[in-house]
Amino acid sequence: MSLESKSDAVWGEAPVAVIGAGPSGLAAMRALTRRGLDAVGFEAHSDVGGLWNIENPASTVYESAHLISSKTTTQFSEFPMPAGTPDYPGHRHLLGYFRDYAGAFGLTGRIRFNTRVTSAVPDDGGWTVQWESPGGSGSGRFSAVIAASGTLHTPSLPEFRGSFDGEIRHAASYKSAAEFAGKRVLIVGAGNSGCDIAVDAVHHAAAVDISVRRGYYFVPKYVFGRPTDTLNQGKPLPRPLKQFLDKRLLRMFTGDPVRFGFPKPDYGIYESHPVVNSLILHHLGHGDLTVKPDVDRLEGHTVHFRDGSSGEYDLILCSTGYVLDYPYLRPELLDWTGAAPSLYLNIFSRQARNLLVVGMVEASGLGWEGRYRQAELAAAYLAAQRDDPAAAGRFEELVAGESPDVTGGYRYLGLDRMSYYVNKDAYRAELAAHLDRLAVEPAPEDALSEVHS
Repeated sequence: MSLESKSDAVWGEAPVAVIGAGPSGLAAMRALTRRGLDAVGFEAHSDVGGLWNIENPASTVYESAHLISSKTTTQFSEFPMPAGTPDYPGHRHLLGYFRDYAGAFGLTGRIRFNTRVTSAVPDDGGWTVQWESPGGSGSGRFSAVIAASGTLHTPSLPEFRGSFDGEIRHAASYKSAAEFAGKRVLIVGAGNSGCDIAVDAVHHAAAVDISVRRGYYFVPKYVFGRPTDTLNQGKPLPRPLKQFLDKRLLRMFTGDPVRFGFPKPDYGIYESHPVVNSLILHHLGHGDLTVKPDVDRLEGHTVHFRDGSSGEYDLILCSTGYVLDYPYLRPELLDWTGAAPSLYLNIFSRQARNLLVVGMVEASGLGWEGRYRQAELAAAYLAAQRDDPAAAGRFEELVAGESPDVTGGYRYLGLDRMSYYVNKDAYRAELAAHLDRLAVEPAPEDALSEVHS
């Protein structure tokens, strides 16, 4: 149908707008079309893949970037990665995977590439979406909006006291280890990206230090010769038992990070996202880099640390995470007053009907399948409006209330980046239970064997 604005549109006459063509956007489009709902995708870049497309100007991945979870726990379950894909594929493998996924399910032709959404506004029972593209600006009428533009594209850059005569950058701009050649480098932040980049830097930089505020749990990618996250894929262990056993297992395989200079964690394992990288401990043990405390102030090329020590640097690279950003939506539509929008199950807006978010969730081991299950519930709700308005109405009453507890009993750190963190088992269970409440089956489709043929 035409995307010209129609003031008299009703449900079923207008498609669903899906913003973003990374893994979450593709999952949303797949879930919608699987239920016979019309969907139009909007992607600012010229191709799919989101941040995993390193050619995308908005991508924050670097040349050495690989999955920190294995392909088995990350891939879409209905579309396994091809035979021969390594356990922890890099961004080039993943871009090919997303292209294949979009092609297999007929999504590519539904996406308006090189088109940036500038606003999405509720309007007379529907939504008016405005965009800009090389051909000029445009607008259209939609029955619903799914924001799936990702969570890792707007850098969170700290403010430091003093002034620095070298270069200060965020890790979002980092692409290749050659950028470190001959430089004295301080990496601020020891999350997964910070540790990956530190391991890159030791092979090129004149010197490398890493500044941290707190302790971390370091998880190796392999245990007993298998990807670590594949070892317990059966019934989830009770939280206290899992924390007890896994903490001791880590001690066996990685030792105590405190002996390498890291502070002792002041929280339990899995109460913040673990660092899936044991190579940094290897390099610390070989003297290739040093752990430093939090930064106190800057002075010329000197960085003064909180413990009174100091060091001389040419480059400060801040691996300090990202802030959520949905610039095309007014914050009040998402009940956004804190670090993250307040949404039912991290999906449903209570302030604007038919505004949904897919991908605003983090959990150890949730993978893209977890994002697809979010999308599946969102699509089921929209399909119920068409097929069973009474069921949709009952679901809306549920969404108007408090979200269920999806922490799994873990006491997550009160950090901005943890504000949308969940326990994967508790979250998947709630998604499944809510899907049962709608009880709307997907429309029949061709067998997947034909898709893969």
